[in-house]
Amino acid sequence: MNKEAHGFTGSASFAVASKVKDYFQLIKFTLSFMVVFSCVVCYLLAPNIKFDLSSVLLLFTAGMLITGSANAINQAVEKDTDALMKRTATRPVASGRMTANEAFTFAIITGIIGVMIMWYWFNFASAMIGLFSLFLYAFIYTPLKKINSVAVLVGAFPGALPCLIGWVAGTNEFNAGGWILFGIQFLWQFPHFWAIAWVAHKDYSKAGFKLLPSNKGPTKFTAAQTVIYSMLMIPVGMLPYYFKISSITSMWILLVCNLWMVFVSVMLFVKMDVAAARKVMFSSYFYLMIVLLALLFDKVHQI
Repeated sequence: MNKEAHGFTGSASFAVASKVKDYFQLIKFTLSFMVVFSCVVCYLLAPNIKFDLSSVLLLFTAGMLITGSANAINQAVEKDTDALMKRTATRPVASGRMTANEAFTFAIITGIIGVMIMWYWFNFASAMIGLFSLFLYAFIYTPLKKINSVAVLVGAFPGALPCLIGWVAGTNEFNAGGWILFGIQFLWQFPHFWAIAWVAHKDYSKAGFKLLPSNKGPTKFTAAQTVIYSMLMIPVGMLPYYFKISSITSMWILLVCNLWMVFVSVMLFVKMDVAAARKVMFSSYFYLMIVLLALLFDKVHQI
């Protein structure tokens, strides 16, 4: 192979690698993975569902496609505001490496494929919840962020729906189990997201996003709201045991995790600084992983 051909091959490989990296950024892979992780765990928590690798991979793929579609639309719509913020300026659409039309085309294709997988391999109900979640996140929550802080409440619904999607995919029913898992993730999002908004307040304000409960930014009122929602997580965290989704061990694990979230939220109220907000933020990441895995490993297997 001559030098010119070798150079062309190397350039082509680099271009492909760069494009793949851009698509990973477009779907917000890490965030999407967390969302789909909760969906898969809640599917496996459904009574009489046993681990089957093919089903898990299909659900994971469908979840990544639907969530990735919503995130792609989000970035296409917010390309101008993303360009204003340091942490988002390098995203593919905001930086100009990808056009908004390309992002929308990708979103439409992946969204349709994801919903069809859910419908064909699982059930119609879970597919429709997935489609509703995509619509709510991309077309209601995304534009609402610039209008009113109620966007966080609205965004908490598509943020928690993956739990219900997973449960319904396994049961084809809208019963208490699915709504309890939805409730756990729904409440979790408030201290989680307000901590993020506290840490990134300057960036968000520059872009015109209104994501804290107080118009004055990080205030005692915001910290108090974080404490209240963390406290609400305590009784909801006991429901999986009382509804026989999981056993007593996981109930105690959830109680400890919930008390920790209350503690770090109270510390935010006391200290009122970015360091305390960052502790709430990181604690919330670990919280969700520990809670969901505890419920799964302590699952009550029904005959």
